[in-house]
Amino acid sequence: MKAEPQVAERATGASQAPLIALAGVTRSYHNGEIETVALAGVDLEIHAGEFVAIIGTSGSGKSTLMNILGCLDRPSAGRYRFMGQDVSNLGPDELARVRREDFGFVFQSYNLIPGATAAENVEVPAIYAGVPPAERHARAAELLAELGLSDRTGHRPNQLSGGQQQRVSIARALMNGGRIILADEPTGALDTKSGDDVMRLMRELSDRGHTLILITHDREVADHADRIIELRDGRIVSDPGPCDPTPAAERFEPHVDRSSPAGELLEALRTGLRSLRANVFRTVLTLLGIVIGVASVIAMLAIGDGARQDVIDRISAMGSNLLTVRPGTPNMRGRDVTATLAIEDVRAIRELPGVLAALPDMSGSATVRHGNADHRTSANGTSADFVIARTWPVARGTFFSAEDEARYATVAVLGRTVADALFGAADPVGEYVVINNVLFQIVGVMSPMGSTSWGRDQDDVIFVPWTTGSLRLFGQRHLNSITVAVAEGHDIDATQAAVHASVLARHGGVEDFNIRNMASIIERVSETQQTMTILLGSIAAISLLVGGIGVMNIMLVSVTERTREIGVRMATGARQRNILQQFLIEALTVSALGGVIGVGAGLGTAALIAWLGTPIQYSLAPVLLAFGCAFATGLVFGFLPARKAARLDPVTALASE
Repeated sequence: MKAEPQVAERATGASQAPLIALAGVTRSYHNGEIETVALAGVDLEIHAGEFVAIIGTSGSGKSTLMNILGCLDRPSAGRYRFMGQDVSNLGPDELARVRREDFGFVFQSYNLIPGATAAENVEVPAIYAGVPPAERHARAAELLAELGLSDRTGHRPNQLSGGQQQRVSIARALMNGGRIILADEPTGALDTKSGDDVMRLMRELSDRGHTLILITHDREVADHADRIIELRDGRIVSDPGPCDPTPAAERFEPHVDRSSPAGELLEALRTGLRSLRANVFRTVLTLLGIVIGVASVIAMLAIGDGARQDVIDRISAMGSNLLTVRPGTPNMRGRDVTATLAIEDVRAIRELPGVLAALPDMSGSATVRHGNADHRTSANGTSADFVIARTWPVARGTFFSAEDEARYATVAVLGRTVADALFGAADPVGEYVVINNVLFQIVGVMSPMGSTSWGRDQDDVIFVPWTTGSLRLFGQRHLNSITVAVAEGHDIDATQAAVHASVLARHGGVEDFNIRNMASIIERVSETQQTMTILLGSIAAISLLVGGIGVMNIMLVSVTERTREIGVRMATGARQRNILQQFLIEALTVSALGGVIGVGAGLGTAALIAWLGTPIQYSLAPVLLAFGCAFATGLVFGFLPARKAARLDPVTALASE
């Protein structure tokens, strides 16, 4: 490194107030009831400008002592005074300030941030000191040039040799001045030549007035220092005492913290975006959950707004000339249901003018089995006139006949869904199935009708003669309902009045039934439009919630994977709020970006569905709601991982693998 002009010599270490003073410092760790003592009553003074080596075997407590000296850890007992101030009274952010202003760390494993370049790694301490970008860029370039790395500023750690990485680590330690350099086994992972180069740099730093504290187990490395302190079993067993420091050529001016809230947020945003770019695959997976959630909300609400007309169209397609007679008084809407409808009512209705067909209806759930395949479906007992009344043709085979009804035949017609579930591509006509333990022969398969707008699969059904169903499947004689098809050219309201009069007369004047035509059904569909829309939106919101949980899980994984990076940032002076901001901004950025993409995907999906023929209605409210929820999701679900990262202990974080 280049020489600098000397200033007035300082007093000897013996006459100078100690920079670092430890008195009776003890550090112990507890694992259940087991206590491990790493330091046992250490007394130590280190003066400004000294080059001190702390040597000891593995387990002697030297790394624990370094962590305490560097304000990464706190003693269990005793007192540590730094520049005359008792550090035990300092909070986490105040300790971060001390590390940021006065300490520089050089680690055996370098502890460089993998996704950052050499220059960006060097700049980390200056970021938390509030140094403007242009100034810290120039400072980092200058330091790397002095250390012979001017052509490696844009290289990432995995593109550098071990010796080059350690020099980057030294440059980082000097970024904010480096009044005190703490080097933990700085040559432990280096070859002999690289190790000699690093120790030569250490001596040059000492000559410039930096206070160097070297932690090592190697006596040859320790011999480079002016003072060697030997540690054994947590106690100092050898210490020649403070020595005369080398005349200093560098002054360490009081640090001025230039950080500001706006600057901190901007730097947190830059750091967060850099981290997201470094983990593109994980970022995409996190985005996916938010995108799906937002797109689902927008698309489903758009579908919900257009669902009413779709339902009306589908009901009309089933037959706009239908009447439905149900048990129960009209005012109770079918809730006061009694077994009031019988097959005789059907026969009486069939004799009325204007009636094309009258269908008895018995229904219930059933388990259908063929071979090793089972399927849970709905069984419907009806009459042979079903295909006439409902205009629902048979695709294969035939529908059962009136003769089948009369002789209680065990025959069945399958809906398309049931046929596919039990037989796949094979033709089921003529085959046998077991319905609720009763053997039936399949005589036909209905043509596909598709699902209703409210999601019911119309093809998931099996039809049997009502006589057979009453005797063999349902165990009842009363009907669930009666469907009446009005002949073309006849007034549906007049026919409804005639049906009402006929059934009322048969029931002795007791109105224990109600009749609805398609107009009333359409009216009820219109009334439930808003409910359906809210339901669809709620279901989609669950996807957004799941996406938020995914953000939290990924961020927790990110915190776990980047624990050492967090430790490095804390060692270089990051406050708790800096770590909190970084991870929270990462979560918000992912959620906001996912929200934007999700809005586009939702609108695109709605447009595609509209192009395919489903009625769609666009509105601004769902878009704003979905994006706002995505942003709030990032804030809420990103806070817990961010807080966890901010509250990590620096020593524990640095020790993680």
